[in-house]
Amino acid sequence: MINRHRLKRLIAPTAGLRRSVGISLLGALFFVAGFALSFKLLLLPALSATSGWWNGLVGRVVPKDQIDIANHWTGLILLVLGFYVMFQGLRGSLRRINEILNPGIKGGLAKTFLRRQQLAQGPRIVAIGGGTGLSTLLKGLKQYSSNITAIVTVTDDGGSSGRLVRDMGIIPPGDLRNCLVALADQEKLMTDLFQHRFKNEAGSLSGHSIGNLLIAALVEQEGGDFDKALERASEVLNIRGRVIPSTLTPVRLRALMENGVEICGETDIVSSALRIRRIFLDPSFAEPHPDALEAIAEADLIVIGPGSVYTSLVPNLLVDGMAAAISQSRAIKAYICNVMTQPGESDAFTAAEHLVALEANVDGRVVDYALVNTGIPTSALIEKYEQSGQFLVDADLDRIKAMGIKAVTGDYMSESDYVRHDPMRLASRLVGLLNR
Repeated sequence: MINRHRLKRLIAPTAGLRRSVGISLLGALFFVAGFALSFKLLLLPALSATSGWWNGLVGRVVPKDQIDIANHWTGLILLVLGFYVMFQGLRGSLRRINEILNPGIKGGLAKTFLRRQQLAQGPRIVAIGGGTGLSTLLKGLKQYSSNITAIVTVTDDGGSSGRLVRDMGIIPPGDLRNCLVALADQEKLMTDLFQHRFKNEAGSLSGHSIGNLLIAALVEQEGGDFDKALERASEVLNIRGRVIPSTLTPVRLRALMENGVEICGETDIVSSALRIRRIFLDPSFAEPHPDALEAIAEADLIVIGPGSVYTSLVPNLLVDGMAAAISQSRAIKAYICNVMTQPGESDAFTAAEHLVALEANVDGRVVDYALVNTGIPTSALIEKYEQSGQFLVDADLDRIKAMGIKAVTGDYMSESDYVRHDPMRLASRLVGLLNR
């Protein structure tokens, strides 16, 4: 039996072409019919006159009994030359059109069209998270589909985002900005500009990123409508997919620590040396973004993570109705476990303990598969991270299996000076789950 996702990818490049091809064939039929009707009355006399003039010209150069052969070879040469010149002219025109319509994108018009058609017919993917983990994943997923919805946490209260929240009362834009840039199909100059952060010498602008300020400006232009502001930012960056906050309700995090003390605010929670027992939203009720629930209901694949389990992942699932929608969805549900532990949040956590922390804070089953890294960084990198209190997450696969979750193991790390996920390896394995 042919897998429906494979079949969709196979026929994706021809989607939307049937009507155009049909009209072209109909036009060709009209042309042939008109040519046949006009040939005898109009074209045949003109062709006969041209042929007589040409034969007289050729007859001055070659013997009369060689005129037909000379005409044959001349016609063949003209046909080949005409086809070549026409092909080069059409190719140059299409290339120029592609450069105008798609500045900064390499490749011919046909290649660009086929690629975009394939992405448009790709699987419907919902990616849930925040921080740098989600934006890293999106860089890989956009190579397989443009039907991506990134649902982003909105509890950041530090840095540039925290200042804009306090000054303007808007949703923190930082994680949303990172996801917009990750999905961007725009030239590098624009994405670099979006991510530029002012240095300390910039006075009141120090610490702010241009992307955050641009989103804040768009919110003001749209009369406080954050959704409209994100749509306009998405147009500026020409993103593949869409980025939406999990809720438009202003919320902050509240954590119950291991000693029974409650701490409010993401920044204070992360900086605390105490271990987190439970995490909550404040206020406890936050209305979900309607597009988020719709995307989850229609998804083929739902991905949670990678990211800080308590401050990037769980907050999205605490939004009213979000966990229930994921649990009820028929999509494949995958969790991406972190490669390294995080001080103050997942100290000494194994892969299974990440899953326990996730499911202990939400109602219902939200994970079918867990992508667990089994690659080993270099000893120098491990030593570097251990000095800051971060350790390689132990892949306790038997315990994950006992939880009824299927572990998908592999080396998911990128080869660099940092221990982090490789977006293409993650995306390839996740899309592969759809073909099982």
